[in-house]
Amino acid sequence: MSLPNLSGPRHEPASGRAPKKLIILLHGVGADGNDLIGLAPNWAKYLPDAEFVSPDAPFEYEHSDRGCQWFSLGDFSPETMLEGVIQAAPILNNFIDEQLALLGLEQEHLALVGFSQGTMMALFVALHRSNQIAGVVGYSGRMIGLNSDSKEVSARPPVLLIHGESDELIPANAMLETVQTLALYKVPTQWHICPNLGHGIDQTGLEIGGQFLQDVLSRSE
Repeated sequence: MSLPNLSGPRHEPASGRAPKKLIILLHGVGADGNDLIGLAPNWAKYLPDAEFVSPDAPFEYEHSDRGCQWFSLGDFSPETMLEGVIQAAPILNNFIDEQLALLGLEQEHLALVGFSQGTMMALFVALHRSNQIAGVVGYSGRMIGLNSDSKEVSARPPVLLIHGESDELIPANAMLETVQTLALYKVPTQWHICPNLGHGIDQTGLEIGGQFLQDVLSRSE
């Protein structure tokens, strides 16, 4: 069975040159690619030669006639969410491979940035790819499907997790639990909690994320 083809808005390198880096932005449930592509201009000063692409998730959001989702959140049990992540992972992996081939770039030139459900996808896919990417930035999310009973991870890219202190949908404690789990698997992880922030991204988070992306993507130069 063929996999769904993803598409979404793009932001070409601010330098006007051919892209040397690729950043794929993964939105949260009920949104679409337009939700995160606006991050690209904020990071142009750090990554002038990066191309950004923000694909729409493959499935329609079940609770609205607008928006998309990577997997259903009708059941919040860990088992059901893990099943959803596993089903969506090949679709995202296929899109990643297509985009790298399109731009003539290698795995080490790629970073994933996720928000909420997009963070869940970014972490799962990055840690289970056969080749290691440059890094992952996850906003307002958590790890799904990695615990003491899980199969050993196949890659350990640097990870940065950023979370609002007052997040009403995914508590900051969930991020701290993810940090502890990643440490068990020796995944290099940084984290930051933004004071007085709910389920969103603030300017401080943008700056920290941009600096991290600049750092991890410069290692392949």
